Formats: sequence, structure tokens, C-alpha cells
Amino acid sequence: MKLVVRVKLLPTPVQALALEETLQACNEAANWLSEQAHAAGATSRSALQASAYTELKARGLSAQPALHVVRKVADAYTALAARLNARRVSKRRSERSTEAAVGKPVVFRPGAAQPFDDRCLSWQTGKQTVSIWTIRGRMKNVVFTGAPDHLAFLAAHRKGESDLLHRNGSWYLVATCEVPEAKRNVAPDGFLGVDLGVVNIATVSTGVRHGGRRINRTRERDGKLRSKLQKKNTKSAKRRAKQRAGKETRRARDINHKISKCIVAEAQRTGRGIALEDLTGIRERVRLRKPQRARLHSWSFRQLGQFIAYKAKRAGVPLVYVDPAYTSQECSQCHHIDRRNRPSRAEFACRVCGLVEHADLNASQNIAARGWWAWVRGAESQVPALALSE
Repeated sequence: MKLVVRVKLLPTPVQALALEETLQACNEAANWLSEQAHAAGATSRSALQASAYTELKARGLSAQPALHVVRKVADAYTALAARLNARRVSKRRSERSTEAAVGKPVVFRPGAAQPFDDRCLSWQTGKQTVSIWTIRGRMKNVVFTGAPDHLAFLAAHRKGESDLLHRNGSWYLVATCEVPEAKRNVAPDGFLGVDLGVVNIATVSTGVRHGGRRINRTRERDGKLRSKLQKKNTKSAKRRAKQRAGKETRRARDINHKISKCIVAEAQRTGRGIALEDLTGIRERVRLRKPQRARLHSWSFRQLGQFIAYKAKRAGVPLVYVDPAYTSQECSQCHHIDRRNRPSRAEFACRVCGLVEHADLNASQNIAARGWWAWVRGAESQVPALALSE
């Protein structure tokens, strides 16, 4: 399993200038190559390497950085083609937006990340320094820092490429780590169903709710302040908005990490698996009132699902995805489905068996039941028969 660890570089002024010139030269070369690829209509790695490798070296890049520029440009066009195939270039999915996306070459920012492999970047984790290639030559003894647990993880599992990144005046290295997956030889003792919602970010089938009013009040306050600063549009308002840039994203990321950690820890402690809804395309399908739309689109549920997935894989906790259709209208006791079972947003009242329950909790229990059946159908050949019979 691949994970990434980001460490902060502490370069001297001379080292920082060399890194800046290197990153700028690599991205200028990538923009030139992107224009050539777009004009010729050839965006594969082999075609770009055959036509531009000599020119990239003439621009001051050595062999490995030149190859990484070729791969970066080719991967950018591959990602663009994937988005076009998935029809996710714009929310309207219009032909005009599609033409705008393919009608111009891909552009790279001057500070966009540049990959380095072990031939042009070496780590000295004991001294917390790196030696990195620059257009001024090899730059040694560039100090880096990070959280103690992150540094220990980096020393134990780092393998593969690392990305040099310049953001908000600071330098970072994003290192790839190979982590062995935990093995599980027995079937899970049931599943924890996780219902993702607008008011409660995540509701677990055990009755635990994550999120709620406190987080929603903070989100509403941040949204009002952001809107106020945008309407103000003065120099001081722009300066304050810039200072707050990324704060909401970091807060949401921190909350998602905490929620996912709690869910995976509970599943691991009780020997159960985790069942999530397959919410692919939910933003395009869902129909909500305007205040609820703002809440839905302002939270990264995909990120939360990714955090749960990789933490579960590390802990050896089974994870399945189930069809979300009618989980909020189905009774978790008698499984009767009726739209009238939801008299209000927060209340569930079955019209057949009379079950009264919180709507999110009822939905999470339905997800848990579907998770078990999905596991039996999909993993039957992978789980010992004795474990299934138990």
C-alpha cells in the first residue's frame, strides 16, 4: 500500500534560490513540451521522449529530470482524457466546456510540483538532510523537518519518487512510502454501517454520530465571513482572505482524519468490517434545498471515504461499498421501503412495523446489513468456510 509523507525543507537563502530556479526551469520546460504535444496531437510518453528529449537537455535539464518532465506532461494529458471520458470537466457537461478544455495546451504553474527519483534526490534520514539535483549542480545538506512520528515512518518505509513543492513561501518534499498491508484470515463479525449526511457528517450503526451542530456552526461562520470579504473587495479584505486561505480546508481535513480514525479503531476493536455507500456522482444526482446544497458541496465526503479506506487497509479491517439506493427510506427492522417512512429529515417512522428511529441511524443500520451480504457475495472464496459458518 502506498502512502505519502510531507516534510518541510529548511533551505538557506542560496539553497532556496537554487530550488526556485530549478522548479521554474522544469515547469517552463513542461509548458513548452505541453504546447508541442498539443500542436502535434502526440501526448504519449514514448512520442514525447523521442521528439523532445534532446531539446529538454539543451534547456539545462539533466537526463532524469528531463524524463520526469516528459512523464509529467504525458500524465497531465492522460488525466485530462480521463476527465473528459467521465464527463466531469464541468458541472454543466456542455460541448462548449469540453472544447475549451481540449482547445488549449495544459499549463503548469511556476511552483508546480516536480518529481525526483533516487538518482537525483538522496535522503539522509539520520541527519535529517537531503541531497538534491538543481540546475546549479548538486545541492547537499538541505535540512528538512517534520513531526517525530512522520520522520520515523519516513525512515522505515520510504520508497520511490518524491515531489518537490513550493507553497505559500515554504518548501516541501512529498515522499512516497510503501507500507505492508495487514492480513486477515477470518471473516468479520458483522459490519459497521457508515451513513454520510448533511447535518451529521457520519453516523455509525452503533449509534455514534460525528459532526453535528458545533461543526456546522463553524462552517456557516466561515462561509459568511468568506462571502463578506468577497463582497467587500478592498485591499484589506483581499489580504485577510489570503491569510485565511486554506484554513477551512485544513480544518475539514483534520476533522475527516479524526472521524475516520474513530471509525476504523471501533471496527478493529470489535472485529467487524466497515460498509460505506458508493456515492459516485451523488453531487449531480441529489436534489436539495439551497442551504443544504451549500453544506453538501462544502464538505469533502470523498476525502473522508479515502481516509477510512486507507486506514482500514493498514489495520486489516475489511471494507465494502454498497448501493445507497433507498437506505434512508428502508426500515432496518422489517425492510419495508416507503417515502412516507420519513416524516421529517431527522425522524424515521415505519408505516408497517411502527419502528421509530433517528433517520441517520436507521440508514446506517441498513448499510451495515447490506455490507454483510456484499462481503459474503464478493469475498466468499477468500474467507475460510469455518469462519463463515461461525
